[in-house]
Amino acid sequence: MKIIRFIDPKGTVGYAALQSDGSALKLAGNCFDILEISHQEAKVVRLLSPIEPSAIICIGLNYRRHAQETNAKIPEYPVVFFKGINTVQHPEEPIRIPQHLRSDEVDYECELAVVIGRPCKNVSRQRALDYVLGYTCCNDVSARDWQLKRGGGQWCRGKSFDTFSPLGPCLVTRDELPNPNELAIRTTLNGEVMQDWNTNDMIFDVPTLIEFLSGSTTLPAGTVILTGTPHGVGMVRKPPRWLRAGDVVSIEIEGIGTLTNPVADEQLFGGDSPHSKQYDNITG
Repeated sequence: MKIIRFIDPKGTVGYAALQSDGSALKLAGNCFDILEISHQEAKVVRLLSPIEPSAIICIGLNYRRHAQETNAKIPEYPVVFFKGINTVQHPEEPIRIPQHLRSDEVDYECELAVVIGRPCKNVSRQRALDYVLGYTCCNDVSARDWQLKRGGGQWCRGKSFDTFSPLGPCLVTRDELPNPNELAIRTTLNGEVMQDWNTNDMIFDVPTLIEFLSGSTTLPAGTVILTGTPHGVGMVRKPPRWLRAGDVVSIEIEGIGTLTNPVADEQLFGGDSPHSKQYDNITG
């Protein structure tokens, strides 16, 4: 099933199942329990991210070719970092380039997002996919200047600005994608293909990631796991290709669909924050 979350003409948030003809039928129930398809067509005014994550756990350097292009050593264990749930953005809504805590090096990253459907802990690799609700597309937007130069050695600052995790356009249940590590994945920027590879290049496949992340750790239902990006990111291009206001970036994954977002500058309201002056010497 391909599940969308949407707002109807009355402003009500609902779920619906996409049909082969492009229509959508309303779903009754809870996404993490039982969903029943009605015979009532959904009237979609606005498409939302298909999930409201309880947590976002990310994996870095998880594609062999991407590790090579950044001259990074192949990791022995998955490289883990976190993004705040504030980063979630809806399809067709803008990725905002930070202006207050300014960044001039914002990058795109196409990623397969795995959504955990029920709490899991100490799950074996063999049973890992039983805990998956489904899959969606994500753009792991990254402010490279804050990630690599100003983040104190951690990646979270450069990864956790508002709108830096677009998700969508739908959630595809695991029965429709029995092997998440055999999917074509790509990024296009203003119609130009920037990344074009396959999830079979992951160093740690999806079952291995779930086994590792659930070790002595409870992953609650609604946890979103971002599984890494293939080669072709903007920072390694010569010259680098950073996102700019006016761009349009799309993430496409086989069997899921295409997630598209425009790019715009952050909108500043109400003048300076009382804390903003301390950053003047590094943000320009």
